Amino acid sequence: MTAKTAEPTAARGPVKLSCRHVWKVYGPRPNYYFDSAGYQINPGELARRMRAEKHIPAAVDVSFDVHVGEIFVIMGLSGSGKSTVVRCLSRLVEATAGEILLDGEDLLKKSPAELIDIRRHKMGMVFQSFGLLPHLNVIDNVAFPLKLQGLPLAERRKRAERVIELVSLTGREASYPRQLSGGQQQRVGIARSLAVEPELWFLDEPFSALDPLIRRQMQDEFLRIQQVLHKSIVFITHDFLEALRIADRMAIMRDGLVVQIGTPAELIVHPADDYVAEFTRDVPLVRVLHASDVADTKVKKSNGMAEVEAATTVEALLPLLARHKTGIAVRGPRGRILGVATAQTVIAALAVEGAKREELAEAAS
Repeated sequence: MTAKTAEPTAARGPVKLSCRHVWKVYGPRPNYYFDSAGYQINPGELARRMRAEKHIPAAVDVSFDVHVGEIFVIMGLSGSGKSTVVRCLSRLVEATAGEILLDGEDLLKKSPAELIDIRRHKMGMVFQSFGLLPHLNVIDNVAFPLKLQGLPLAERRKRAERVIELVSLTGREASYPRQLSGGQQQRVGIARSLAVEPELWFLDEPFSALDPLIRRQMQDEFLRIQQVLHKSIVFITHDFLEALRIADRMAIMRDGLVVQIGTPAELIVHPADDYVAEFTRDVPLVRVLHASDVADTKVKKSNGMAEVEAATTVEALLPLLARHKTGIAVRGPRGRILGVATAQTVIAALAVEGAKREELAEAAS
């Protein structure tokens, strides 16, 4: 399976979740730094001042939107603040300042009772540690959040069976966690989070503890589930190749700050700084360039010429070009032909983008 491609901003759905100027500060007096009048401050300067005064700014003025049906990936090195942010979004950790809007309502202003209801009915969460209850079998683990909702037993089992089938664990309903592989245990965790039919799904490095082959299989499974359910997702990872496979858009963090937001292709082709460029340097360009990037817009489609969608990756396009020597027409929105891609246009585009990378590498050295 190849990398996903985000739609243009205008084509995305409405905003489901909005994170606005969120801070999380640890220390003896974190609220001291935020004036209720809301005066303008320079986030970087304020973060440096906090550190000098023995405070830890784990999330620094973080802002982004997550659209309906979008997979929004947050990534960065260990200690960058990515997991802190996702915990602030669900209020497992209380943000120090800012707004977190779910369907336009500020989660930071919700009462404990309101927050519990939102978590039980609107949010699903999956973490690196599977968190399964060892004394419950698969179906009871999956149905556990539905029990907390107070649903009748028959309804709980019906919904649990449906998501167990969705994650391809039919036949293992009576198994206990100790009888399952790591990948199967994570499938149970995913099914449990989906049982409540959440509108918003948080996943914090859910596959990082798995072996590479199982991890890739779980990424495929995750994308298959998303194609069926179209959830609004915030996914945390430190692996750029994982982000490349699953992200519609992504944010890269460093020292609590969001350094850049964009599609994987945008971050690779136009990195904001050396930090982002270092993340993306070893990613093959064929995985991030698309048919629309390599099409010659001056060439018209000939009769009988094969077609591909504009979002097709060059990686997927290459074997097609091997069978269609005269080229392949690239189809854009509403079926409009954007141009024709050939082996020559692919080579030219790769050469241009490769040269850009070399220039960035030389500038950084």
